[in-house]
Formats: sequence, structure tokens, C-alpha cells
Amino acid sequence: MKPLPGAPGVAAAAALLLLLLPRARADEHEHTYQDKEEVVLWMNTVGPYHNRQETYKYFSLPFCVGSKKSISHYHETLGEALQGVELEFSGLDIKFKDDVMPATYCEIDLDKEKRDAFVYAIKNHYWYQMYIDDLPIWGIVGEADENGEDYYLWTYKKLEIGFNGNRIVDVNLTSEGKVKLVPNTKIQMSYSVKWKKSDVKFEDRFDKYLDPSFFQHRIHWFSIFNSFMMVIFLVGLVSMILMRTLRKDYARYSKEEEMDDMDRDLGDEYGWKQVHGDVFRPSSHPLIFSSLIGSGCQIFAVSLIVIIVAMIEDLYTERGSMLSTAIFVYAATSPVNGYFGGSLYARQGGRRWIKQMFIGAFLIPAMVCGTAFFINFIAIYYHASRAIPFGTMVAVCCICFFVILPLNLVGTILGRNLSGQPNFPCRVNAVPRPIPEKKWFMEPAVIVCLGGILPFGSIFIEMYFIFTSFWAYKIYYVYGFMMLVLVILCIVTVCVTIVCTYFLLNAEDYRWQWTSFLSAASTAIYVYMYSFYYYFFKTKMYGLFQTSFYFGYMAVFSTALGIMCGAIGYMGTSAFVRKIYTNVKID
Repeated sequence: MKPLPGAPGVAAAAALLLLLLPRARADEHEHTYQDKEEVVLWMNTVGPYHNRQETYKYFSLPFCVGSKKSISHYHETLGEALQGVELEFSGLDIKFKDDVMPATYCEIDLDKEKRDAFVYAIKNHYWYQMYIDDLPIWGIVGEADENGEDYYLWTYKKLEIGFNGNRIVDVNLTSEGKVKLVPNTKIQMSYSVKWKKSDVKFEDRFDKYLDPSFFQHRIHWFSIFNSFMMVIFLVGLVSMILMRTLRKDYARYSKEEEMDDMDRDLGDEYGWKQVHGDVFRPSSHPLIFSSLIGSGCQIFAVSLIVIIVAMIEDLYTERGSMLSTAIFVYAATSPVNGYFGGSLYARQGGRRWIKQMFIGAFLIPAMVCGTAFFINFIAIYYHASRAIPFGTMVAVCCICFFVILPLNLVGTILGRNLSGQPNFPCRVNAVPRPIPEKKWFMEPAVIVCLGGILPFGSIFIEMYFIFTSFWAYKIYYVYGFMMLVLVILCIVTVCVTIVCTYFLLNAEDYRWQWTSFLSAASTAIYVYMYSFYYYFFKTKMYGLFQTSFYFGYMAVFSTALGIMCGAIGYMGTSAFVRKIYTNVKID
């Protein structure tokens, strides 16, 4: 299709986003085969069992390659490249429905250096991953004897491949042929392939990798039920307290209006009505604040869309598809960031809107890329497959500058023009009202620290399942649970921040914008603290690379979650504050 004249930027942006989508090639990607057609066995990575993210190229260990001519491989998607997928051709000759009897495919000339490499791998419980027709297969490198003195290498790969019609639906690997590692000897590597008819449907071929007993355990159901009951209780409590309290407040304020000036001066005036002239005063540091709100709204939109897509499509069946989808959706939802951030900044009287747009557009990408850049140095030092290639870095930067930034600009312009006018129900006083002293538990700092406890309590069980699927060997597939938890988190966050803001305003403290944002965002602190507990008590990770990777990306995840919760809390509280000041008569 010919691009529109004068729109090379749009064409370039579209081309960059296409990098995220899988490229179709060969029958491996159509998942259909003719009899005797070539089936490729890809060798992916090898690494310590307890450190899932610490992976290296399969042939970084001194394995030998089969005799068949190598096939050049390219990274199909940006998600694959970022996740450290390093597919290399095994050299094994496999044809569809064609059995292979046990045969030697190569020979390892084991000198002392190669033996030491294998011994190190066996000591650290190295395992490797392979792919046939996108189906993952795992195998162990070797094992030690009971005394830990002699080490053995598994030399025989026995493959059993199930087919249904012209499609591959099942792959199993059995490692046999245990050979002792002795320097200056030759080790023969062999394989066999057995094809068998299977009744498994192609659509259900990934079901064997799922773990219903783990994800659909009654504790998981109980946690959802528990969180749901918390929501009902919290919403009921908030509604009851606020409706009764607000009704009394309105009645008191109406009574005050009937008093003459002398009675009003002698009366005991207090409460949230007294700060009506300051409650809509712009927040401190409006540029940063509006950028955070815009970014939080975008993260919420991305989370919602990705979860819905994952519920409809089984994204776990394609390598890197979840990450590719998330990047694509994040780029496409950039106008959301610009709209909410730009309109809020305009309502608060901000004049440097271009600077605000740049900060809003690059806040999250800079945080993610900065963390990835730091971890990349460690990955390069370790020669790990997680080291992000330079070309991939350039592609990500191009997406930021040529897709995210222009779309953010569009959203900012729309936001400033459509909802950038300050239409507050109360006039803002020229001189700020002094904030009276109050009890220690009414201080914004205390409210901020306590505000994140209930939102964290509603999601921490789900955090365990999400952490286990990412940091251990589980495939997360119960996205219906995740959607419920996201809805529960939103409701709890809004309820908590409304209550916190009401108490703050009642103490005649009008600094509610940052307080509502930070009290909800403090959920991130509790999630990050929980990640420490998970690391030390639920995993057996070790080493600089894995530890840096874990705590680095957990910090990114927690911060993004905090920004999202903060934005949700602020938006809900903003609607509440506008509502209560609209319904009361102000002189």
C-alpha cells in the first residue's frame, strides 16, 4: 500500500510498530507440515534452575552441533529480543512423521577446560530449553553422584513427538545415556525421534504446561472472595459514614447561613467548608503532578486492555507475545497520557505545557529503560542472553520518539482544548488560608503511610501468584482473576483516598491533591516490601545478576503500580471534592 503523500512520519511509526508483531515465515509459523517435511529443533538457552532469568546461549556450554547445515535465525518480535530468547539451530535432522532410530549426531572432544565448564554447570543445576514448533522442552545438563566427586553428562536425547493430522500437538524429552566426565576423552551425543498419533487438539496443546491445581487452588478463590467482601464492607462503610456525616455538615452549614453576622462570628466554625476558597488551589509542583497523573491513567488503560486481550487470546502460546502486546498497547495509548496530564496542567494554570508533555511522555519509558540499561551492563559482564542487543535498544528509542511522543502531543492538545478550562465550583482566594494545627494522625505524612495498607491487603495474595509465574516456572493464565483483582483494587483505592481526603479537609488542610495521590501510591511501598519477603523466603535465587534483575524490575513494577493507584485515587477523590463543594452554598 502506498503511503499518503507528506506523511513519512506516520509511515515510519507504523513500520516501527510492525516490529512488535510476529512475521510469518515457513511452515513452522503456520504450524502445518507435510509428510517428511523438515521440523526444526531450536536450542534456546541454558542456565541455573533457581535463577530463571540468568540464562546463556545453549552453545555457551561446549555442546557440539549436529551435522545438518545451520539455519540463520533472527529475532521475530521485539518481545523475544527483550526477553533474551536466543534460538540457535541444533543441527539435528528431524522430518515430520519420520522416526529416527538412535543415532550419534556429533562428538565432544572433552579437554580439561570443557570438563570444568560442564562440572560448573552441573554443580549449579543448569537446565536447558529447546523448542519444536513453538512448544518448549526442558532438559537437565547432567548430575553428580551422591558424594559430589564424580559428574555425569546426559548424552542421549530421546524425543517423542505427538501429531494430530498435519500439526504437532505434543513433545516430550527423555534424557538418557549418563556418561562420566573424564578429561581427554571423547563423548558421543546421540538422539532418536519417535512420532506417535495423539488425540490432543491443536488449540489445547499448551494445556499440559498449565497448572490448574496451583492457580485454581481454593486459597486463590478464597482470596478473591475475601477481597470482594472487603470491598462490599468498605464501600458500605464509606457510604454510610460520608452520607451521614455530609448530611450533618450540610444541615450545619445551612443553619449557619440563617444566622446573622454576629452569631456567625461567635459561632464555632470548623470543617471542610472553611477551606472552600483554597481547596481548588493548584497543587505544589503542578508540572510533575500532572505528568504523574497522566502516566498513571495510561498505565491503567494499558493494564485494562492487555488483561482483556489476554482473556480473549492465549498470549502465553507465543514467545514474547505478552511483552510485545504490552509495548504496542502502551505506545497506542499515549494520547490518554497526554489528554489527562495536559488537561490537568492547563486547569492548574500551567504555562510550560510543552515541557509537561515531554516529562509525561518519557516518565515511564525513562524509568524502565534506565533500569534495563543498568541491568544490561551486568548482563553483558555475565555474557548472559538477557543482554539487550544494540539494535533492539535503537528500536525502543525510535518507538519512544516517533510513536509515543507524537501521540502524546495529540492527546495534550486535545486535553488542553477540550477540558483545560478551570471550571471549579468555588472561587480560589488570592491569599492562601493558614493551615491550623491538628492531631498527629491527621498529618498528611501519616495519612500517606497508612493509605496503602488496605489496597495492598486486597491484592497481596494475587501478587504471590503473579510473582510465581514470572520468577518461577509457572505460566499465568487466569486473567479473569487478574481482572477481578484490578477492579477490586480500583474500588478499594478510591474508597480509602476519599475517606483520607475527607478527614484532611475536615481538619481544614486543603493540601489534598498530593495527599490523595501519595496515600494511594504508597501501595507500591508495601508491594516492594513484600517482594523482599518473597525473594528471601519463597525463592532460592542467588548471584549478582539474578538479584539485580529481581530487585531492579520489582522496583519498576512497584513504582508503575504506585503511579497507577495514585492516579486512580486522585481521579476518584477529585470527583468527590468537586461534588461536595458543588452541593454546598458558598457566599
